[in-house]
Amino acid sequence: MEFVKKHYEKIILSAVLAGLVGALVVLPFMISRDQEEIKRLGDEYTTPKVPPLPALDLTRQKSASERLLARANFDFFTTNKLFNPMDWKKGIDGNPIKIKTGNETGAGAAVVTKITPLYLVVTLDQVTTNELGARYVIGIERQAAATPALRQKQKRFASMDDRKKDAFTLVEVKGAPENPSELILKLADSGEMVSVSKQKPFKRADAYAADLKYDLDKKTFIGRRENSSISFGGEDYIVVAIDPDEVILSAQSNQKHTTLRYTP
Repeated sequence: MEFVKKHYEKIILSAVLAGLVGALVVLPFMISRDQEEIKRLGDEYTTPKVPPLPALDLTRQKSASERLLARANFDFFTTNKLFNPMDWKKGIDGNPIKIKTGNETGAGAAVVTKITPLYLVVTLDQVTTNELGARYVIGIERQAAATPALRQKQKRFASMDDRKKDAFTLVEVKGAPENPSELILKLADSGEMVSVSKQKPFKRADAYAADLKYDLDKKTFIGRRENSSISFGGEDYIVVAIDPDEVILSAQSNQKHTTLRYTP
Protein backbone atom coordinates (compact mmCIF):
# COMPACT_ATOMS: atom_id res chain seq x y z
CA MET A 1 0.00 0.00 0.00
CA GLU A 2 2.82 2.20 0.89
CA PHE A 3 4.28 1.43 -2.54
CA VAL A 4 1.13 2.58 -4.28
CA LYS A 5 1.10 5.80 -2.32
CA LYS A 6 4.66 6.52 -3.20
CA HIS A 7 4.43 5.58 -6.85
CA TYR A 8 0.73 6.23 -7.85
CA GLU A 9 1.73 8.93 -10.25
CA LYS A 10 3.97 6.53 -12.10
CA ILE A 11 1.29 3.91 -12.05
CA ILE A 12 -1.25 6.33 -13.53
CA LEU A 13 1.28 7.51 -16.08
CA SER A 14 2.07 3.92 -17.00
CA ALA A 15 -1.62 3.10 -17.35
CA VAL A 16 -2.10 6.15 -19.55
CA LEU A 17 0.91 5.23 -21.66
CA ALA A 18 -0.37 1.64 -21.90
CA GLY A 19 -3.72 2.96 -23.03
CA LEU A 20 -2.06 5.20 -25.61
CA VAL A 21 -0.01 2.31 -26.89
CA GLY A 22 -3.14 0.14 -27.10
CA ALA A 23 -4.93 2.95 -28.90
CA LEU A 24 -2.05 3.28 -31.36
CA VAL A 25 -2.15 -0.45 -31.97
CA VAL A 26 -5.93 -0.50 -32.55
CA LEU A 27 -6.04 2.76 -34.54
CA PRO A 28 -4.85 1.31 -37.91
CA PHE A 29 -7.51 -1.38 -37.74
CA MET A 30 -10.17 1.20 -37.00
CA ILE A 31 -8.98 3.42 -39.83
CA SER A 32 -9.01 0.49 -42.26
CA ARG A 33 -12.50 -0.46 -41.16
CA ASP A 34 -13.75 3.10 -41.49
CA GLN A 35 -12.24 3.39 -44.97
CA GLU A 36 -13.96 0.21 -46.05
CA GLU A 37 -17.24 1.46 -44.65
CA ILE A 38 -16.84 4.82 -46.39
CA LYS A 39 -16.03 3.06 -49.66
CA ARG A 40 -19.06 0.79 -49.29
CA LEU A 41 -21.35 3.71 -48.59
CA GLY A 42 -19.83 5.68 -51.44
CA ASP A 43 -20.34 2.83 -53.89
CA GLU A 44 -23.88 2.33 -52.66
CA TYR A 45 -24.98 5.95 -53.06
CA THR A 46 -22.86 7.19 -55.95
CA THR A 47 -23.10 4.12 -58.20
CA PRO A 48 -26.59 2.73 -57.79
CA LYS A 49 -27.19 -0.70 -59.19
CA VAL A 50 -29.45 -0.33 -62.24
CA PRO A 51 -30.23 -2.86 -64.98
CA PRO A 52 -28.38 -2.29 -68.32
CA LEU A 53 -30.30 -0.62 -71.15
CA PRO A 54 -31.50 -2.81 -74.03
CA ALA A 55 -29.61 -2.58 -77.33
CA LEU A 56 -30.77 0.30 -79.57
CA ASP A 57 -32.91 -0.55 -82.64
CA LEU A 58 -31.35 1.52 -85.46
CA THR A 59 -33.24 -0.15 -88.29
CA ARG A 60 -35.19 2.96 -89.34
CA GLN A 61 -32.13 5.22 -89.12
CA LYS A 62 -30.08 2.76 -91.15
CA SER A 63 -32.82 2.53 -93.79
CA ALA A 64 -33.03 6.33 -94.01
CA SER A 65 -29.24 6.55 -94.35
CA GLU A 66 -29.27 4.00 -97.17
CA ARG A 67 -32.00 5.95 -99.00
CA LEU A 68 -29.96 9.14 -98.73
CA LEU A 69 -26.93 7.40 -100.22
CA ALA A 70 -28.94 5.77 -103.03
CA ARG A 71 -29.30 7.58 -106.39
CA ALA A 72 -32.72 9.17 -106.81
CA ASN A 73 -34.55 8.99 -110.15
CA PHE A 74 -37.30 11.57 -110.19
CA ASP A 75 -39.60 12.06 -113.18
CA PHE A 76 -40.50 15.72 -113.41
CA PHE A 77 -41.69 15.55 -117.04
CA THR A 78 -44.39 12.94 -117.56
CA THR A 79 -46.09 13.44 -114.20
CA ASN A 80 -46.11 16.88 -112.59
CA LYS A 81 -44.20 18.83 -115.28
CA LEU A 82 -42.17 20.65 -112.62
CA PHE A 83 -39.43 21.79 -115.01
CA ASN A 84 -41.42 21.40 -118.24
CA PRO A 85 -44.80 23.01 -117.56
CA MET A 86 -47.62 21.89 -119.80
CA ASP A 87 -49.52 24.41 -121.93
CA TRP A 88 -53.28 24.60 -122.05
CA LYS A 89 -55.45 26.34 -124.61
CA LYS A 90 -59.12 27.15 -124.63
CA GLY A 91 -61.11 25.30 -127.26
CA ILE A 92 -63.98 26.76 -129.28
CA ASP A 93 -66.42 25.03 -126.91
CA GLY A 94 -64.75 26.62 -123.90
CA ASN A 95 -63.15 23.41 -122.66
CA PRO A 96 -59.39 23.41 -121.97
CA ILE A 97 -57.11 21.52 -124.35
CA LYS A 98 -53.92 19.95 -123.02
CA ILE A 99 -50.93 20.77 -125.21
CA LYS A 100 -48.43 17.89 -125.24
CA THR A 101 -46.77 17.93 -128.66
CA GLY A 102 -47.86 21.32 -130.01
CA ASN A 103 -50.13 19.72 -132.63
CA GLU A 104 -53.27 19.66 -130.50
CA THR A 105 -54.41 23.00 -131.97
CA GLY A 106 -53.60 25.03 -135.07
CA ALA A 107 -52.39 23.63 -138.38
CA GLY A 108 -50.93 20.51 -136.77
CA ALA A 109 -54.40 19.47 -135.59
CA ALA A 110 -55.89 19.49 -139.09
CA VAL A 111 -56.43 16.08 -140.70
CA VAL A 112 -56.27 15.14 -144.38
CA THR A 113 -59.20 12.82 -145.05
CA LYS A 114 -58.81 12.36 -148.81
CA ILE A 115 -56.47 13.21 -151.69
CA THR A 116 -57.88 12.99 -155.22
CA PRO A 117 -55.78 13.05 -158.41
CA LEU A 118 -56.68 15.71 -160.97
CA TYR A 119 -56.14 14.25 -164.41
CA LEU A 120 -55.55 15.40 -167.92
CA VAL A 121 -57.89 13.04 -169.77
CA VAL A 122 -57.67 12.58 -173.57
CA THR A 123 -60.39 10.45 -175.19
CA LEU A 124 -61.34 9.37 -178.71
CA ASP A 125 -65.06 10.13 -178.60
CA GLN A 126 -66.16 9.69 -182.18
CA VAL A 127 -65.04 8.99 -185.76
CA THR A 128 -66.93 10.61 -188.63
CA THR A 129 -66.41 10.14 -192.35
CA ASN A 130 -67.34 12.24 -195.36
CA GLU A 131 -66.12 12.85 -198.87
CA LEU A 132 -62.99 14.48 -197.39
CA GLY A 133 -62.11 11.42 -195.36
CA ALA A 134 -62.18 10.48 -191.68
CA ARG A 135 -62.37 13.06 -188.88
CA TYR A 136 -61.79 12.32 -185.23
CA VAL A 137 -63.58 13.92 -182.29
CA ILE A 138 -61.05 14.03 -179.46
CA GLY A 139 -62.07 15.09 -175.96
CA ILE A 140 -59.71 17.09 -173.71
CA GLU A 141 -60.53 17.32 -169.99
CA ARG A 142 -58.19 19.37 -167.78
CA GLN A 143 -59.30 18.63 -164.24
CA ALA A 144 -56.41 20.66 -162.78
CA ALA A 145 -57.27 23.84 -164.69
CA ALA A 146 -57.40 27.09 -162.73
CA THR A 147 -61.09 27.89 -163.35
CA PRO A 148 -64.17 25.65 -163.42
CA ALA A 149 -64.93 26.64 -167.01
CA LEU A 150 -61.58 25.32 -168.24
CA ARG A 151 -62.14 22.05 -166.41
CA GLN A 152 -65.09 21.14 -168.60
CA LYS A 153 -64.48 18.62 -171.30
CA GLN A 154 -63.67 20.27 -174.62
CA LYS A 155 -63.87 18.69 -178.05
CA ARG A 156 -61.32 19.02 -180.80
CA PHE A 157 -61.75 17.85 -184.42
CA ALA A 158 -58.66 16.45 -186.11
CA SER A 159 -57.82 14.63 -189.32
CA MET A 160 -54.71 13.65 -191.19
CA ASP A 161 -55.09 16.86 -193.19
CA ASP A 162 -55.65 18.95 -190.05
CA ARG A 163 -53.24 17.49 -187.57
CA LYS A 164 -52.17 20.32 -185.23
CA LYS A 165 -54.44 21.62 -182.46
CA ASP A 166 -53.88 23.79 -179.41
CA ALA A 167 -53.58 20.76 -177.08
CA PHE A 168 -52.05 18.11 -179.35
CA THR A 169 -50.88 17.13 -182.79
CA LEU A 170 -52.24 14.04 -184.53
CA VAL A 171 -49.13 12.03 -185.40
CA GLU A 172 -50.45 8.68 -186.62
CA VAL A 173 -53.64 6.72 -187.21
CA LYS A 174 -53.28 3.00 -186.67
CA GLY A 175 -55.68 0.65 -188.39
CA ALA A 176 -58.41 1.60 -190.85
CA PRO A 177 -58.91 5.41 -190.86
CA GLU A 178 -62.70 5.03 -190.47
CA ASN A 179 -62.27 2.57 -187.57
CA PRO A 180 -58.81 3.07 -186.07
CA SER A 181 -57.44 0.81 -183.36
CA GLU A 182 -55.65 3.80 -181.83
CA LEU A 183 -54.45 7.32 -182.48
CA ILE A 184 -50.97 8.54 -181.66
CA LEU A 185 -50.95 12.11 -180.38
CA LYS A 186 -48.17 14.46 -179.37
CA LEU A 187 -49.23 16.61 -176.41
CA ALA A 188 -48.47 20.32 -176.80
CA ASP A 189 -47.62 21.01 -173.14
CA SER A 190 -45.03 18.25 -172.61
CA GLY A 191 -44.18 16.89 -176.10
CA GLU A 192 -45.21 13.45 -174.80
CA MET A 193 -46.37 10.82 -177.28
CA VAL A 194 -49.61 9.19 -176.11
CA SER A 195 -52.01 6.59 -177.44
CA VAL A 196 -55.82 6.85 -177.30
CA SER A 197 -58.62 4.64 -178.53
CA LYS A 198 -62.35 4.37 -177.95
CA GLN A 199 -61.76 1.71 -175.33
CA LYS A 200 -58.65 3.21 -173.72
CA PRO A 201 -58.40 6.93 -172.96
CA PHE A 202 -55.15 8.54 -171.87
CA LYS A 203 -54.94 9.81 -168.27
CA ARG A 204 -52.16 11.79 -166.57
CA ALA A 205 -52.28 13.15 -163.02
CA ASP A 206 -51.35 16.83 -163.28
CA ALA A 207 -52.26 17.87 -159.73
CA TYR A 208 -54.23 16.80 -156.64
CA ALA A 209 -57.18 18.03 -154.59
CA ALA A 210 -57.48 17.39 -150.86
CA ASP A 211 -60.28 17.08 -148.31
CA LEU A 212 -59.42 18.26 -144.80
CA LYS A 213 -61.14 18.61 -141.46
CA TYR A 214 -60.48 20.52 -138.25
CA ASP A 215 -62.43 18.89 -135.45
CA LEU A 216 -61.83 21.63 -132.85
CA ASP A 217 -63.86 24.08 -134.98
CA LYS A 218 -66.04 21.34 -136.47
CA LYS A 219 -65.02 22.45 -139.96
CA THR A 220 -64.51 20.44 -143.14
CA PHE A 221 -62.89 21.54 -146.39
CA ILE A 222 -63.74 19.62 -149.57
CA GLY A 223 -61.73 19.55 -152.79
CA ARG A 224 -59.13 22.17 -151.85
CA ARG A 225 -56.48 22.74 -154.49
CA GLU A 226 -53.06 24.34 -154.49
CA ASN A 227 -53.15 28.08 -153.73
CA SER A 228 -56.63 27.84 -152.21
CA SER A 229 -57.20 29.44 -148.81
CA ILE A 230 -58.76 27.94 -145.69
CA SER A 231 -59.34 29.31 -142.19
CA PHE A 232 -59.59 27.50 -138.88
CA GLY A 233 -58.43 27.91 -135.29
CA GLY A 234 -58.36 31.69 -135.67
CA GLU A 235 -55.72 31.54 -138.45
CA ASP A 236 -55.77 31.84 -142.24
CA TYR A 237 -53.79 29.35 -144.34
CA ILE A 238 -52.79 28.84 -147.97
CA VAL A 239 -52.53 25.35 -149.45
CA VAL A 240 -49.08 25.64 -151.01
CA ALA A 241 -48.64 22.03 -152.17
CA ILE A 242 -50.55 18.78 -152.46
CA ASP A 243 -48.84 15.46 -153.15
CA PRO A 244 -50.30 11.94 -153.20
CA ASP A 245 -49.38 11.46 -149.52
CA GLU A 246 -49.24 14.94 -147.94
CA VAL A 247 -50.60 18.47 -147.87
CA ILE A 248 -48.50 21.53 -146.99
CA LEU A 249 -50.17 24.57 -145.41
CA SER A 250 -48.64 28.02 -144.98
CA ALA A 251 -49.90 30.33 -142.23
CA GLN A 252 -50.53 33.80 -143.63
CA SER A 253 -49.54 35.46 -140.34
CA ASN A 254 -45.94 34.18 -140.27
CA GLN A 255 -45.51 32.00 -143.42
CA LYS A 256 -44.80 28.97 -141.25
CA HIS A 257 -45.25 25.74 -143.22
CA THR A 258 -46.98 22.71 -141.75
CA THR A 259 -46.90 19.31 -143.46
CA LEU A 260 -49.96 17.10 -142.96
CA ARG A 261 -49.43 13.44 -143.81
CA TYR A 262 -52.18 11.49 -145.51
CA THR A 263 -52.73 7.82 -144.72
CA PRO A 264 -55.56 6.28 -146.77
